[in-house]
Amino acid sequence: MKIRIKSNTVRYRLSKTEVAALAEKGMLEERTEFISGTLVYAIRQAKAETLSADLNQNSITLHVPEKALQQWANSGQVGMDFHMPLPNGNTLYLLLEKDFKCIDMDVKEDQADYFDNPQKTC
Repeated sequence: MKIRIKSNTVRYRLSKTEVAALAEKGMLEERTEFISGTLVYAIRQAKAETLSADLNQNSITLHVPEKALQQWANSGQVGMDFHMPLPNGNTLYLLLEKDFKCIDMDVKEDQADYFDNPQKTC
């Protein structure tokens, strides 16, 4: 599971194995350790109508509606997103998507568990 944070955007990308595990177990969690603590980022199935997220202590959790999660996991749907309203009038953009294989041949990471990229060329 990859997480990317930029300004008021939080983006999660999942491999094939991670999508299957999330659909089956209803949750997925990763940890990144630092000297001063551990950052936890998770996705949890929720009884809700829209994506939402929260930050508690050192943990970021994306909550995904149960029905939407199962539909996304078992179809060719690439992702789902939502602009979550914040109390201060701003929004937090949430994006959950399947991770595709890069079509750039210079990529060094193992991509065997990624989804086939629908684009065959750059």
